[in-house]
Amino acid sequence: MSKLLAPRLAYFAGVARTEHVTRAAQEMNVPQSTLSRSMARLEQDLGVDLFARHGRTVSLTPAGRTFLASVERALAEVERAAEEVRADADPTTGKVAFGFLHTMGAETVPGLLHAFRADHPRVRFSLVQNYGEAMLERLRAGELDLCLTSPVPDAPDLVARRLDEQKLRLVVPADHSLAGRRRIRLAEAADETFVTLEPGYGLRRITDDLCKEAGFKPRIAFEGEEAETLRGLVAAGLGVALLPPPAVPRPGVVELTVTAPRAVREIGVAWLEGHPDTPPVAAFKKFLLSRRGSLLPT
Repeated sequence: MSKLLAPRLAYFAGVARTEHVTRAAQEMNVPQSTLSRSMARLEQDLGVDLFARHGRTVSLTPAGRTFLASVERALAEVERAAEEVRADADPTTGKVAFGFLHTMGAETVPGLLHAFRADHPRVRFSLVQNYGEAMLERLRAGELDLCLTSPVPDAPDLVARRLDEQKLRLVVPADHSLAGRRRIRLAEAADETFVTLEPGYGLRRITDDLCKEAGFKPRIAFEGEEAETLRGLVAAGLGVALLPPPAVPRPGVVELTVTAPRAVREIGVAWLEGHPDTPPVAAFKKFLLSRRGSLLPT
């Protein structure tokens, strides 16, 4: 029923406002015959008389007044939604829905937004922090315009561009036997207990792959959802971890450079294939792509 009624609601509101079919047709720039037929079909579909006819003029019946109150609220809500999406697409004041990894929230993303807003000071952002797979799901659902993620996804429905890479370090407790070292081959940690992110996180997959390349499967004691929590577990002596560098050095741990295998994670930006960009999204995407090789703090 709603699909039949929706196209006629604005016509109905116009006739109700003017109480004159000819005048309403002129104001809405539609043929009078079209408007008259539309009102007759609306009444037929509802099974009630909305208007009392008096020659060329009309007046609302009690049912018509009740219906008009709801129609005006519905049309106002549609107009509000239209204004909202127009505002979000405005080149100067529009909105970008941007997702990124938890580990990029303390330093990298604030720096990016500060640099971007130097030239686009009124663009608004809806920011979402999550792990990679969850962000890609929200990208596919249309809830995000762009996301920074790792590993860089390879999927036919997504477009992804590599922006930078981040070195991973082996983080050990400050009183660990390896804490006096500056560099280490990952194979030397084969007998250590690891703390890692949960399966499904990009960093967990990278950790598993690097350990496999080093010739061992990590013995995992704890799985978490956030890198700084893992650093805290390491500081408490509960294991070692492969992690990106922290925004602020944490006491109680030592971070060792991994010399072999090459321990890095690639950071990329992804968006939905074929999804049209609003001007603010296009501007921010261009900005991110211009930061290739210099995305991350040195």
